[in-house]
Amino acid sequence: MSSPIFGELVGTFMLVLLGDGVVAGVLLKQSKGENAGWFAITAGWAFAVLAGVFTATACGSPDAHLNPAITLAAAVSSGDFSKVLSYSFAQLIGAFAGAVVVWIHYSPHWILTGDQNLKLGTFCTIPAVHRPLANLASEVIATFVLAVVAAAIFSTRVARSAPAPGIGPLLVGSLVWGIGLSLGGTTGYAINPARDLGPRLAHALLPIPGKRDSDWSYAPIPVIGPLIGAVLAGLFVRLVRF
Repeated sequence: MSSPIFGELVGTFMLVLLGDGVVAGVLLKQSKGENAGWFAITAGWAFAVLAGVFTATACGSPDAHLNPAITLAAAVSSGDFSKVLSYSFAQLIGAFAGAVVVWIHYSPHWILTGDQNLKLGTFCTIPAVHRPLANLASEVIATFVLAVVAAAIFSTRVARSAPAPGIGPLLVGSLVWGIGLSLGGTTGYAINPARDLGPRLAHALLPIPGKRDSDWSYAPIPVIGPLIGAVLAGLFVRLVRF
């Protein structure tokens, strides 16, 4: 069984399982990775992207976007919007499922963790400083960088000198690592509407002991910001003609 939509779903599932998994390992009490820090989280998300891209490709998606923002940026740059809705829905379902499995995997640790924000932060992003316009700008900028540099990695100009097939996912993983280290300190760098919204829905629906609300007042920012960044990136790529 393989298809582009199935590939996007399974790839995004793997992305969130490993991405939210490393956050859980760092934040939840009595995890062996507790307090490992920001470097561990950014590295874990980079490897999660790598695993997700390879899995999506193997399961039938030649695009391996794993991210509605990347799908939208590709649509804007190419003029072909036929994949936006189907891919985005598959990515959202995969992200939700990945978060549910993280909840199962770390099941003994939820009750041991008293801080409600740590539980929420395992699933979705929480800004370091709540400033809606600044938070939105951070998501726009980080997603613009993601979409533009990812397009550059796979551009025909770069592809001529690529050392081997399959190097692209390694470079994209490194790109996500760099974005996390350089630009992620403000909002937690959602840069992916499905990655934030799917797990946020899981947090709202799952019976997590002692959880807080799912912070729906902030939730539009990690969705709208990446989509704005994606449109700007798509227009830039179209202008430059990567």
